[in-house]
Amino acid sequence: MQKLIECVPNFSEGRDLNIIRQITDVIESVDGVSLLDVDPGTSKNRTVVTFVGELDAAVEAAFRAIKKAAELIDMRKHKGAHPRMGATDVCPFIPVSGVTWEEAIECANRLGKRVGEELKIPVYLYEKAAKDKTRSNLSVIRAGEYEGFFEKIKQPEWKPDFGPAVFNEKWGGTVIGVRDFLVAYNVNLNTKSVRRTNSVAFDVREQGRVKTGDGTPWGKPVLDANGEPVRIPGMLKHVKAIGWFVKEYGIAQVSMNLTNIEETPLPVAFDACVEAAAKRGMRVTGSEIVGMVPKKCLVDAGRYFLRKQRWSEGVSQEELIEIAIRSLGLDELKPFDPKEKVIEFKIESAEPRNSILRMNLREFCNETSKDSPAPGGGSVAALMGALGASL
Repeated sequence: MQKLIECVPNFSEGRDLNIIRQITDVIESVDGVSLLDVDPGTSKNRTVVTFVGELDAAVEAAFRAIKKAAELIDMRKHKGAHPRMGATDVCPFIPVSGVTWEEAIECANRLGKRVGEELKIPVYLYEKAAKDKTRSNLSVIRAGEYEGFFEKIKQPEWKPDFGPAVFNEKWGGTVIGVRDFLVAYNVNLNTKSVRRTNSVAFDVREQGRVKTGDGTPWGKPVLDANGEPVRIPGMLKHVKAIGWFVKEYGIAQVSMNLTNIEETPLPVAFDACVEAAAKRGMRVTGSEIVGMVPKKCLVDAGRYFLRKQRWSEGVSQEELIEIAIRSLGLDELKPFDPKEKVIEFKIESAEPRNSILRMNLREFCNETSKDSPAPGGGSVAALMGALGASL
């Protein structure tokens, strides 16, 4: 089995397409790597890039991309809605095929060591690659963001895992790690108010909101015996969320990271936002997937909405995906093409289909019309038998 690993670096540039293209060009310059998706955001001023490759190739492509981003992006001039701390803000690896967690962690360490030593960029390891488990959470590492890291990095507990304990003002720092599939998912509201959208985000996210004495957002926080703020948990496990305004769309969004899509799948997060927004007189108008999504997410979402309708789930995979797209409003802001947004479809399209075993039925039938020696009569007879049995 071919060993494939996915890498999803997030770059702090979403407006200058020339810079983004130069970064993706160096990724594609590495043999054995397939660029799957490039998703820039103007208001966030951030681009999420997705590529897959064999282990060594993926590490090399990630290094070249981080190096190019440090050359081209000046964090002193960066403004955007998304939290960030460096030119390459975060660079996670995700095992895809035949790769163990240990192998993925070794990739993260190799990349982090090289970035720290050769590029002199402070590197923090997170999630499954974290050496210090007290700072395995990305939001904990990134707290204070770029502006706060000049002082934060001087604290002994925030010494980088690799690279100098000095924060370079041009390129900042980088977080590298290994994680499960994460879906970056934004739900659209019919409001421009970030404050009201944050109230929905606080309702649904796992950490909820700080409890106050008078129950208002601006009230005095209630403290526990250790002097820490008491929190009111949110509706959903494994969900991080904030509210923001997206200028290019003219709307506010609840921006979520779904870190366990088995426990909290897309439609459950969507419906939680619908419920929380309705309590405040707002409506959910659609949603947006940033980057790519596993096929199972959309297939399961289609089944979820059919069950809600008390309707048969016995439809094709394509129909289930179409139901998910319509029900979640994934094409409200821009067209949603499963061939471009679903990881498995994109990987499949990047692979050569020379082998008959890799062909779908249409490609197989087309091949029989050619002068090629295979497929022959036996293969065609097997197809006819399979089609007859399926009836």
